[in-house]
Amino acid sequence: MAKFSLQKRGLSFKYAFKGIWLAIRSQHNMWIHLIIATTVIIAGIYFCLSATEWIIITMLITVVLALEIMNTAIEVFIDWLSPDENTNAGKVKDLAAGAVLIGAIGAAIIGIVIFLPKIMALF
Repeated sequence: MAKFSLQKRGLSFKYAFKGIWLAIRSQHNMWIHLIIATTVIIAGIYFCLSATEWIIITMLITVVLALEIMNTAIEVFIDWLSPDENTNAGKVKDLAAGAVLIGAIGAAIIGIVIFLPKIMALF
């Protein structure tokens, strides 16, 4: 095991932020997730969500964004590993995309459960 180093820890954060920025710059689906997350945060402020609701919303946003970044990492790796069309490579990429979709659908359902009663109370 390597000796602990603040400089190396700092570099690990630098590389992590570089990866986040790469995903934001290059992935259209990441843009969509960020627009939805921003909209949900604004709605949460408007509806004065409880602490518990904020925890749930924050966890969901975090999970969906992390899944999108992992999906991007898998796609980049598979494209590097198998640049030619390959059925198994396609399956791996489809599976990773499916994980993001499941996370996003789950987040949307929970968002509806949290926000729909608040929206209905306006009418």
